[in-house]
Amino acid sequence: MTDTATTTAPRGRRLSVAPMMDWTDRHCRVFHRHISKHTWLYTEMVTTGALVYGDVERHLRFNEEEHPVALQLGGSDPHDLAVSAKLGEKWGYDEINLNCGCPSERVQKGAFGACLMAEPELVRDCVKAMRDAVSIDVTVKHRIGIDQSESYDFVRDFVGTVAEGGCTTFIVHARNAILKGLSPKENREIPPLKYEYAYQLKRDFPQFEILINGGIKTEAEIDEHLRHVDGVMLGREAYHNPYLMAGFDQRYYGSTDPVKSRLEVLEAMIPYIAAQLAKEGGRGLKLNSITRHMLGLMQGLPGAKSFRQTLSDSKRLASGNPELLREALQRTPHLS
Repeated sequence: MTDTATTTAPRGRRLSVAPMMDWTDRHCRVFHRHISKHTWLYTEMVTTGALVYGDVERHLRFNEEEHPVALQLGGSDPHDLAVSAKLGEKWGYDEINLNCGCPSERVQKGAFGACLMAEPELVRDCVKAMRDAVSIDVTVKHRIGIDQSESYDFVRDFVGTVAEGGCTTFIVHARNAILKGLSPKENREIPPLKYEYAYQLKRDFPQFEILINGGIKTEAEIDEHLRHVDGVMLGREAYHNPYLMAGFDQRYYGSTDPVKSRLEVLEAMIPYIAAQLAKEGGRGLKLNSITRHMLGLMQGLPGAKSFRQTLSDSKRLASGNPELLREALQRTPHLS
């Protein structure tokens, strides 16, 4: 056993923000990009059906400043995944990621997500179909097991089989997925974290890029994980406490640029919000669609509650005036 992982990762994926339904939309990603230039960002999961039969522009449009950004797909049909991956590449995404980790019953009914871990040969074929269709990276995000399949051998064999399809990057949410009896929220909290499984995967497959996900909240924890694997993916903590990422560029990417202050991040979002509302306000875009992602910016500071309350005030939000951000800032006087 070695303490330091053999790093094969592109530096961009050393730190990343997990795909999170209803949260990591394009507005959230722009906000996160203003905090960190280099942290890799992921879309919400987009189903193949939504792309093959639905409104492609609605699901795939994003802002140029989001790069590097990955498209996460949900599906289990190799042909549909290949078509969807090709669309993702055409729209300019930097990576295609296959969801093999979501435990929700709705996703299971679509025969994808975590339940795919029971069919590694199918996942292998899906990966091969996507890799044959695109020139960008195809990666897989998965759990360490499903239901009572708790042995390390299960996830080792899954990774080994899927790798036959050409996947060399695995993002490991280090918990089992319980497919019946637990909600998605409970699946993020109740099954125990087993980081050692991800570490062992890196030891068993040193040629692959192994990223770890699940319950990670501090830079000290990130530092420890990076002794064993190639990258760390943050989930809820990146959303609820986004300013945690403010020093990532300097700490993990060697940037010499100064860390952006919260005030600078907020000021940078005002013209973005104004431009988006001017462009799409007539199509239903509301101020809250963007500001809701910013509620955690002052997390841990005096005045954070007042900041959140101001940005959540329905009457103020109805005005559609991005100057509301500066009004909220006044509730944290030491920053204004």
